[in-house]
Amino acid sequence: MPRYDLKGKVALVTGAARGIGFETARALVSRGASVVVVDLEAEAAEAAAAQLHDTRAIGLAADVTDRGALQQAVAMTVERFGGLDVVVANAGIASRAATFRAMATEGFDRVIEVNLMGVVRTVEAALPEIIRRRGHAVVIASVYAFGNGLGATPYAMSKAGVEQFGRALRVELVQHGASASVAYFGFIDTEMVHRALDEDPVVASMLALFPKPLRKRLHPRVAGEAIVSGIERRSPRIIRPRRWVVMSALRGILNPLIDRQMERDAKIQTAARDLDSRVGEEQPTTA
Repeated sequence: MPRYDLKGKVALVTGAARGIGFETARALVSRGASVVVVDLEAEAAEAAAAQLHDTRAIGLAADVTDRGALQQAVAMTVERFGGLDVVVANAGIASRAATFRAMATEGFDRVIEVNLMGVVRTVEAALPEIIRRRGHAVVIASVYAFGNGLGATPYAMSKAGVEQFGRALRVELVQHGASASVAYFGFIDTEMVHRALDEDPVVASMLALFPKPLRKRLHPRVAGEAIVSGIERRSPRIIRPRRWVVMSALRGILNPLIDRQMERDAKIQTAARDLDSRVGEEQPTTA
């Protein structure tokens, strides 16, 4: 497909009050697009929009688990800017690490509901406009889509589901002259990562076993720029850091080997026992 010029286009980004979503919105505005910042709290969304542009950015409150709220956000976008060309389904959460046996049912369900069904509902609400204007959708997966989800089963499941949704969506949109990307990120220096990983000593000990190059963290701005560059190219996949491209390409070979090693590794199994002992503990989700 030819390069997609974002000047004059209209984009809606969920989970955009901070982190990757905010930096994506910033990059879109810098390319000349108008942006709707969607987040749970109206005050946060409006404050973020005010930082981006005085006329080409607005903030709206919507919960991505609420189909009606997303439909209303799209309707307000069309009313304000005349249409919608790009949607970035970025909103996501993580739960406190625990084994599946030890994980609170409510937390498990909430992660799936936000990270997977929230993405589906966001795209669903925006799709008529995306098709009408031959636009582009971005769904945010993760390297967890092709990694072992020990201690984070609902997160890994949701991201693998998002990957499959985005791949199918891209093929289905060809007939309409529209397109879609799946974005995969490793460790991005966001508040969610700090809360879910850095503040949990068990998870920190597990991460220390990763090869150092794969533990490298990127600033959210790098992720936001990558998403927008991917939109401009209508790329099928957006992967950062780029070193994860090899893992993605070789997953069919590497994953069985990695899983087998994790079964045998004493440190990993010690961490698994620690995570399994969290039955009945408070397990909040974090955005």
